[in-house]
Amino acid sequence: MENIAEFLGVATDALVFGLIGTTMVVSLLGLVVPIFPGGVVMWLAGLAYGLYFGFGWFGWIIFAIMTVLMIAIGLADNVLMGAKAREQGASWWSIGLGLFGGLIGSILIPPQPFGGFLVAPLTVYAVEYWRLKDRDKAWQVTRGLLIGFGQAFIVRFGLGIVMLVLWGIWVISKIPR
Repeated sequence: MENIAEFLGVATDALVFGLIGTTMVVSLLGLVVPIFPGGVVMWLAGLAYGLYFGFGWFGWIIFAIMTVLMIAIGLADNVLMGAKAREQGASWWSIGLGLFGGLIGSILIPPQPFGGFLVAPLTVYAVEYWRLKDRDKAWQVTRGLLIGFGQAFIVRFGLGIVMLVLWGIWVISKIPR
């Protein structure tokens, strides 16, 4: 009976570790989609790992760094995309409506969530064209949004890789020697 209990304990640990690891990797890939909160999900997976397997002093340091990275990932979208569009003269209305349109497009236009990639810049273009009555200026603003999106993706994905590597270091640090 003791061997069965030990086996079940090891099997449970392996299952939990596998689920957390899978969540980390899928969330990293989810950072490709701006509306998916991949950084938050990775952070939650790190929290689950610490709660289940224990933090230890090193784990707390890693988790604190992961927390800062999660916040930076969340800010990257809003700051970089909005800043590039604003740099090109976008109104806050067009940025806000573009964000809203992207969210709705991600929900309603297949394949989900990629409809938002189409709807967000089209919304910004339409609002800016309506506001300015100038195709070139509206395109310039939309191009700024798209450049900001690309920069935000690079930052999000790069920070996500750092989070995944830190979690891996944390896991390795807990292996008994």
